[in-house]
Amino acid sequence: MHIHDILARDETSLSFEFFPPRSDEAARALQSRISSFEALRPSFVSVTYGAGGSTRERTHDLVVSLKARGALDPVPHLTCVQQTDAELQEILHRYAEHEVSNILALRGDAPADDPSWNNADEALPHAIDLVQRIVDFNNTGAHHDPRGFGIGVAGFPEGHPETPNQLRQMDHLKAKVDAGVDWITTQMFFDNARFWDWCERCDLAGITVPRIAGIMPVTSLSTLRRMADLAAGTTFPAGLLRGLHQWEGDTEALERVGIEWAIDQCTSLVKQGVDGLHLYTLNRSNATRQLVEALPEVTREAGEST
Repeated sequence: MHIHDILARDETSLSFEFFPPRSDEAARALQSRISSFEALRPSFVSVTYGAGGSTRERTHDLVVSLKARGALDPVPHLTCVQQTDAELQEILHRYAEHEVSNILALRGDAPADDPSWNNADEALPHAIDLVQRIVDFNNTGAHHDPRGFGIGVAGFPEGHPETPNQLRQMDHLKAKVDAGVDWITTQMFFDNARFWDWCERCDLAGITVPRIAGIMPVTSLSTLRRMADLAAGTTFPAGLLRGLHQWEGDTEALERVGIEWAIDQCTSLVKQGVDGLHLYTLNRSNATRQLVEALPEVTREAGEST
């Protein structure tokens, strides 16, 4: 379904993020959990897109596989790092042929193995260039939906590490939305006040498209440290850190602290009228299931409308 139809159908959308398995063993593990994710009846699921060629192909394969199963509506991530314009066109045609309805358009992370990389050298140096390419593709009429792909982009409530000037960052986001964006999914955050402040700044900038909140239940201290590196600038509130460190060494209790923090976040966001919740699952169904089952008003909306 086109994102406009999904968001019109579900009062509060509920979506999950997967990453493509990096090995056959990981692929089998994810496949074994797919039915558990299907049972939660999310509005859609997104699939991340790596910088390496093999990872990218696994993204395509997972998206097409999910589309064929029919129970989970896949939204592939697409980046322009180390990607030619011709390659992007090929990918867009492939997704259109498989009737994939939406794409999350990102610039992508700098390649870790190339310290000399400069995005100015890319065929499409910024996410807005990718948005414009998808809009151009939509205008060709090659998609099964006359509206073409629904287009999403990332939002950064606590700022982007490469653009510390948040006024300029909001200008960049507004330019992407004006180019043809249908929704924004945010980077994970752990302090709802930061999200609502960012939403208010979006309003002031004239950004009115739906904003879906990115939430990740922290299930281990190693995950916390890894996320701190990947999501540079994200605030980890003292209350969350205190609870996690209090139960260091007790895996089950520590996981419960992280899940309960995420439940409190989501409950508050829903009560305040958030457009949607996007759960960073790390391909694990147990924490996701506990979180979703604690949000009956969200699961009811997604479940009754699928």
